[in-house]
Amino acid sequence: MRFDEGAGLDTSSIQDAGSGGGGFGGRGLAFGGGGLGVVGVVIYLLVQVLGGGGGGSTGTGAGGTVGGFDTVGQGQSVGNSTVSQQCRTGHDANTSEKCAVVAEVDSIQDFWGQTMGSRYTTAPTVFFNGSVQTGCGAADSGVGPFYCPADKRVYIDLSFFEELRSKFGAEGGTFVDAYVLAHEYGHHVQDLLGTESKVQSGVTGPSSGSVRLELQADCYAGVWANHATTTPDPHTGRPVVTDITQDDVSRALDTAGRIGDDFIQKNLGGGSVDQSSFTHGTSAERQRWLTTGLQSGDPRQCDTFATDQLG
Repeated sequence: MRFDEGAGLDTSSIQDAGSGGGGFGGRGLAFGGGGLGVVGVVIYLLVQVLGGGGGGSTGTGAGGTVGGFDTVGQGQSVGNSTVSQQCRTGHDANTSEKCAVVAEVDSIQDFWGQTMGSRYTTAPTVFFNGSVQTGCGAADSGVGPFYCPADKRVYIDLSFFEELRSKFGAEGGTFVDAYVLAHEYGHHVQDLLGTESKVQSGVTGPSSGSVRLELQADCYAGVWANHATTTPDPHTGRPVVTDITQDDVSRALDTAGRIGDDFIQKNLGGGSVDQSSFTHGTSAERQRWLTTGLQSGDPRQCDTFATDQLG
């Protein structure tokens, strides 16, 4: 995955956890212990690690976080001033992983803004280390990336991209990071469209609303990727993303296959698969819906709530 060397990066979407947004801790969510407990309001996750034990990686070691963010202390988030000073152009994105994620956020939000028009509102991204306070309550790195509808922000634990490689065995890469971000912004789109109202909190299973919501977010991620190299930056008129290769796509599909409920339960949980507890869909389903978005480029093809055939 490559970026336009001369593109100017807009870092305004990158915020620290203490700036703007709704009040923290008032919505009754509790996280912990390598799993996830949700009380009162739903947050939308890329992946839920089941039965892992412990709170997950803290991401404080060298190489354990997104490149260039390794100086962010435990319980801290990345400030915009730091990012804005270091991530100015597409050249920076091609040479720095942290600037690449800025460029990815720019491209994703440009696409949905142009696709949805006035219905779309920008969602800030908060990169944190270890733990964070959100409008949905307190979260730690055992949760994984998530979208909080209470403050309409995307939260990414800085250790997660490395955990995809070290814990899940994924191949990783810049486009894989973009898939993670695009999935979470897909949840923001669902929030704006009111799709999450179709989901009853706490209901699990292979055809549950939770599974359908997650698979649709995968599909939306693919839709963005289909248009990424043709979505113009509003300032330059040129796309921020210039190249997505078949190898990039293969790596993203590999990752999707490693964050399905069945894969996680079998390989990172107790070794057995309990379909009644599914919240995200199987590996094959996640790959199918990411592929649907990638090939069609049409959000209308992502209606996982209108089909009985998720796999």
